[in-house]
Amino acid sequence: MRKVLRSGMEAIELHDERSGAFAVFAHRGATLLDWRVRDGSELVALTDGYLSAEELASQNGVRNGILAPFPNRIAGGRYRFEGRDHDLLPGVPAADRLIYHGFLRTMDLKVANVQETSTGVSVLFTGVIAADSFPGYPFALKFNVRVSFAARSIGLTVTATNIGERAAPYAAGWHPYFRLGDAPLDSMELTIPATRCIVTDAKLLPLDDEAAYAPVGEAALPDFRQPRRIGDAVIDGCYGGARPEADGLIRSHLRDPATGRQLTIWQRGGLTHVFTGDTLARDPRRSIAIEPVEAMTDVFNRPECARDIRLPPGATSSFSCGVEFDVNAAGTPPNPFSATTA
Repeated sequence: MRKVLRSGMEAIELHDERSGAFAVFAHRGATLLDWRVRDGSELVALTDGYLSAEELASQNGVRNGILAPFPNRIAGGRYRFEGRDHDLLPGVPAADRLIYHGFLRTMDLKVANVQETSTGVSVLFTGVIAADSFPGYPFALKFNVRVSFAARSIGLTVTATNIGERAAPYAAGWHPYFRLGDAPLDSMELTIPATRCIVTDAKLLPLDDEAAYAPVGEAALPDFRQPRRIGDAVIDGCYGGARPEADGLIRSHLRDPATGRQLTIWQRGGLTHVFTGDTLARDPRRSIAIEPVEAMTDVFNRPECARDIRLPPGATSSFSCGVEFDVNAAGTPPNPFSATTA
């Protein structure tokens, strides 16, 4: 497979030949850089990814990053696991001790396999965290990230295998930023089938014990159980307790009522974090992060989650999520696909 650069980033581009839809994934972190889908005569931009190698290196906003071995923040960069204390930020002063969204998003992954079928293309990215790769995480993991692309959809399956000699703390997620062309964020409608919210302090860390959980409608976060206009709401919070549909998937929806265009974000279990992008260095509030995550913020320090995050030696953990585009009009039939580098 020929390797070339896209704005200084080594990437692979997946095409739907008939409609012209495409998605571009950087080798670094299997990060989605660009995704466009055909709607009539227009190729509609559906994500707001990094535009250059400099942006990708900065990781500002974690645009479309895959989150592993932990999503969101670890309080003070410290945690205790199976009787041992760990420090993810050794030597860093208290005022600067902020770490979030794991390490996978910063790793240069290999393209191990590309499969083309009559309904789409899938790409397998692989990488390894050694026991000495990152301070404060003395555990060894092998990652497989399977990306699936079709005319109007993207799917991800993030799989970690513990290749070390002791159990490791682990959870995964995805941090995609979605848009519907140039539709203003404030005008769009959001639906999240959650029954409760995670209550946090001023540092966005969950409160202790049961105080961290509140029913939707009683918490400070907006209630999106029914379609609701985002408006000028500033959101950086997590929703949980969603009831899966008959196929076992949790589905959230982002819709532009002016055009009928809609994104359906699906996930197999977990929680959904929402961020309206108000603090992004570039184009704040042009897109919205609707993040499928396996676990809440600071999960490594939550005693009630200890069993869920424990990955024994030799064990494998997988998390699947994805997104589908639709419009009010009837969709197009399946198309042939191809994969090329970009």
